[in-house]
Amino acid sequence: MRVLFFCALLAAIALPVGAVDANTVEVVYSDNTATVTVASNISDYVMVVSGTSSHVIIIQSADFAGIDATDKNEDGEIIYTLSGTSDDGEFYLNGAYKCTVELNGLTLTNPQGPAINIQNGKRIEVSVKRNTTNTLTDGANDSYNGCYHCKGHTKLKGNGTLNITGNAKHALYSKEYLEIKNLTLNITAAQKDGIHCREYMLIESGTINISGVADDAIQVELDGTTSTGTTTGHTDEDSGNFYMTGGRLTIDDHGGFAIKADGSIVLTGGTRNFDLSACLANATGIDDVKNNAPYAHHRTHDLLGRPLSTLPTLNHHIHIINGKKVVR
Repeated sequence: MRVLFFCALLAAIALPVGAVDANTVEVVYSDNTATVTVASNISDYVMVVSGTSSHVIIIQSADFAGIDATDKNEDGEIIYTLSGTSDDGEFYLNGAYKCTVELNGLTLTNPQGPAINIQNGKRIEVSVKRNTTNTLTDGANDSYNGCYHCKGHTKLKGNGTLNITGNAKHALYSKEYLEIKNLTLNITAAQKDGIHCREYMLIESGTINISGVADDAIQVELDGTTSTGTTTGHTDEDSGNFYMTGGRLTIDDHGGFAIKADGSIVLTGGTRNFDLSACLANATGIDDVKNNAPYAHHRTHDLLGRPLSTLPTLNHHIHIINGKKVVR
């Protein structure tokens, strides 16, 4: 239905073009309105079909394949910069080429659905700008999977703060992989999972706080039916693995698991403030458990590879002795 609506409006709405940096679309929210300004060099590829409504709807042309590449923008992608405040708005983006979404002091609530809804199956880089606080809140509409809802792969980075509240399903949903670096991410509530993604999830750095979620704090699913296992540089990886190589992850007040993964939970760095026994990984993750920090020698694990804080009374368990697995 929405596609038909787009088609009917494309020819009728004049494209707002103004003085912004090349390759940039600037969106400034103010209550029930939004001002959208498109750089002249990409005006043939960006269609704004929402006028001045705070429910911003943008179509990035399927023919777009990058333009005017620079050292800082090697692929010539389009950069969408969002700022301002609206308690009845959204950012909806449809496209077929990688792009960047910058959050530059944005407070956005959509009572009808996701605050940010990206229908683009490519790599989406979300950059939370330095020294800014950004807050996303959705409404109770279960037609979508998250307050931040992305069809593609999400690379979440920056030196600012992002707060997300999920009142419908998950707080943060990425249909493909999710990577997190540098920023402060606060998941303050979710009716289902705090973070839900597919393929794999990687925390490299930053501070992530998850609380007030009804189901799992983090869930990582396989996208297909067969795992690729870990790949070099995670290229084309679909392992269902959760990786943490740095940063700080704090999880409390969750109804399900702290971390649930279809593959392995691989912890090689960073600081974790939650009970590791509240994690669930596929049994194939046992090798990762015994070989990677902070799983020290002389610890006891259940048959799914989950560490147990004290020696269990179970008859059957796994004990790691000097790096060797002993099943009892």
